[in-house]
Order: sequence, then C-alpha cells, then structure tokens
Amino acid sequence: MSVEPAPLAIDLADDRATALLGEDLLLALEIGDCVALHGDLGAGKSTLSRALIRALADDPELEVPSPTFTLVQTYDLTIPVAHFDLYRLSDESELDELGLQEALADGICLIEWPSKAGRALPKTRIDIHIAFAATGGRTVTINAPEAKLARLRRVTEIRRFLDGHHQEGAQRRHLTGDASNRAYEHVYPADGSARLVLMDAPKRPNGPPIRDSKPYSKLVHLAEDVRPFVAIGQALRERGFAAPEVLAQDLDAGILLLEDLGEGSVLDEQGKPIADRYRASAACLAAIHDTPFDREIVIAGGHKHVIPDFDRAAMKFEVELLLDWHLPWKRDGQPATAEERARYLAIWDQLIDELAGSDTSIVMRDFHSPNIIWRDDREGHDRVGLIDFQDAMIGPSAYDLVSLVQDARVTIERPLMDQLMANYLSARATKPDFDEAAFLKSWAIMSAQRACKLNGLWVRLKERDGKPGYLRHLPRTLWHLNVAFEHPVLAPLRNWCIEAGIELPESPA
Repeated sequence: MSVEPAPLAIDLADDRATALLGEDLLLALEIGDCVALHGDLGAGKSTLSRALIRALADDPELEVPSPTFTLVQTYDLTIPVAHFDLYRLSDESELDELGLQEALADGICLIEWPSKAGRALPKTRIDIHIAFAATGGRTVTINAPEAKLARLRRVTEIRRFLDGHHQEGAQRRHLTGDASNRAYEHVYPADGSARLVLMDAPKRPNGPPIRDSKPYSKLVHLAEDVRPFVAIGQALRERGFAAPEVLAQDLDAGILLLEDLGEGSVLDEQGKPIADRYRASAACLAAIHDTPFDREIVIAGGHKHVIPDFDRAAMKFEVELLLDWHLPWKRDGQPATAEERARYLAIWDQLIDELAGSDTSIVMRDFHSPNIIWRDDREGHDRVGLIDFQDAMIGPSAYDLVSLVQDARVTIERPLMDQLMANYLSARATKPDFDEAAFLKSWAIMSAQRACKLNGLWVRLKERDGKPGYLRHLPRTLWHLNVAFEHPVLAPLRNWCIEAGIELPESPA
C-alpha cells in the first residue's frame, strides 16, 4: 500500500511573501501541471496567481485581471498559462468547453475555487491550501504526488538558502537548465544591488554499473556534486582567469550563489561567430594551456578535489557511441558486426597510443560558445568569462581547441577555423618546448574522438530520449570528422568509416 507523501507547509508573513511564493512556485512547474488553489475570499489565491504570471512574463506591470466573470484567462507566454476562476461554474462539464484538457496539453493551469470542478481535475494536480493565520499572516499547505512535491521542496529549500545568506526578498527568475541535473536562476537582490546567478545542482545519483563495476559518471569522469565546480573555479581565478566568484554555498545541498558574468556572447544576433571574440577566446585558451594547474585543489571546508585524467577508458567509452547508435541507425537497425567492433576499438587503442607524450593541460571539456561569456567592458583575458568547467580533466590540451574551433552547435567556417588554429599555435609557439607537429597530430586525434562521440550522441538523443532536434547538428559534426581525417594518422579510422558506410561530407551544410 503506497504512503501519501507528507504535505509541504509554509508560513507567509504578508502579501509580499505570498507573491514571492507565487514567483518561486513557477520555478517548480512543468508543462502539464495543474495547480488547484484553495482558500477563502481574500486568502491570497489571486495574489499568488498574479505574481506567478507576471514572473513568467518578466513584466511586473502586466495586467492580470481576475477571471471571475470570464471563468478563464489565457496568457501566451514562454509556457502558456490558463488562469481559471470557477466560483461561478454551474457544472463541472463546462470545463470541457473552457478547454481545461487543451490547456494542460501544452501549458500549465492555475485554478481558483477548484472544489467547483468536482472530479474533473487531474489526480496528479498540485493542491495548495491557503488559510489565514492567527498571527495575521497566512499558512500554506501543499499536497501533490511525490515527484511534483520534490520540485516544490527544492524551490523552498533554495528560498531558505537565500534568506540565510542576506538575500531576503530577492526575486528569482529561471535562467536555463542543461543536459545534466543542473539548473540556473537569476537572482535580483531586494536592495537593488547587482544581479546574481544561482546554481541548483543536487548531487548526481550514481546510475547502475555498466562497465568495470563503474557507473557512467565515473567512467567518463563527470562531476557528481558542486565541489569540482568550486575547486576548478577557484583555481582559474587564482591564475587570473574570469570564472565566477562563489558568494555563498551549501555544498551538501548543491546550491551555489555566484557572481553574474553577464550575458555577452561570442555569437552575433543571427547565431554566427564574431571573429574578433573567437580570436580573443583562442588567445585565452592558449594562456590557460600555458599555465600550470595543481592536480589537487583544496577548497573552503578542507575538501580536496583531485582533477581526474582523460584516460584511455573514458576516451574509448565515448567513441563507442558511434558504434552503438550511429551505425545501427545508418543501417536501419543493423548493428556493427563483431569484426567491425574489434577493428574499430583496436584502431582507437592505436590512436590513443599515439597521444603518448602529447602536450597536456587542464581540459575544461566544453570550451565552446554556450560556455563563453563575452565581457566587452573588460581587458585582455578578463573579457572571456568561463563557465561550465566542473567536469575538467587533465588531458591533451588539443581537446579544448577542438571544442572551440569545431563547435558542435555552431558552424565555424573553414577559413575562421584555420585562422583560430594559426592564432593559437602562434601564441603557444613562444614556449620553447612546444612541438607544433605533435600538437597537430593530437588535435586530429581528439577532433576524431569528439566527433565520434557526438555523431553517436545525436542519434541516441533521438532514438532513446525522444529528442530528434539534435540531429540537425549531425552534418556539422560529420564534417568535423572529415576534417580530422586530413591528418595521415587518422587513415585507418577513415578507411573503417568508409567501409562501414558512414558518410563523410565535404562541408557542414
């Protein structure tokens, strides 16, 4: 017999606290959520709804009339919202005419006086009961299925964190989420001081062992909590690079309050590279690769982070995505033969052997346009803001240059790619022990390694995760693989791909 999750209880001091709860509630909602608002007249149902809708519109002056007479008011926002007031509803069957199911299909619904709906509301709804408190404020009790309640608990946990770090009354707005378990918010302090960024990154649960008794995250060295982010950011700042300062932290809960580096991009309004900014990014990357980093980093509280190696096991596990996903997709479901698999993995063992003695450094892993913040008001390398480096490893420095000049999501045309390569090599050539020929060989190998991973990943996202949109990147990353094949060290892999029927386009289009 299933046990109902314990309700979430919240005390609200006044109307302002009620409005903040509405704004926070938005951060926990997803398309398809139905929020039933219970309470007497004047309890705060409309205050909460109005704050949520205005936060979603990012417009504090947005007109949000009560739907008492119209019964429903809709808002075509980033996430569509339907605001129902059922006080005058005479029969629950009228909800069909009002479009409740249609509204839930592609948005969220806020429903005042839900008792009028009878059994028409979804069983998976979020029930919020607002009552007057003897102290003059309000008490809120929230009941919902556990998965939804967990989201709500998290946003209230973050609110307590902010209140405990001198950010009482701060406004929060969703910034972005990424493919991991991380999400980000903009935080606007109540005193009007500079905007901040909050990282919401609860500890990554280890999945099942999939090879050598290790889960995926350990095989490819992904950060499992926020400590690596804090450590790598600290190391970058100590060496003069622009990583965000950590202003407050709860390492166990996975909550960080960060300096906001801004919203400047290395791309123009059409999403195309701005050459000067890419050149500055390449120069910054060369400086990072010429700077020694300690493998062990101690952060506040005494925690020690050891930067892992980009080792053979991680490299080979990633390139198997091409075997396991791209090849069967290309062949209408026919997997690689045992002989093809053995040859492919043997080729990669030989290529990884070729990396012995190559130039190594800290590798941030995804040094590309989404993770580079352009700061036009700064000078030198300080113009290049760095984020998303928690998965950093020690490995071939060429890997980060690959991720910059062969951006997986943005086409860097060949003339700019070659120019950036030349600029980077010129900057590194000032060091007497830099071997350009060896670096270019490692660049070709790491280009092929990254491309094989991505050309399998896009297909996996479509086939396994139901995200076909990523396939639009496939022509570009197949082209990247073809560019890597220009180096003679890649001849065996190139021949294997041709024999396997993998297309090698001459351009990213």
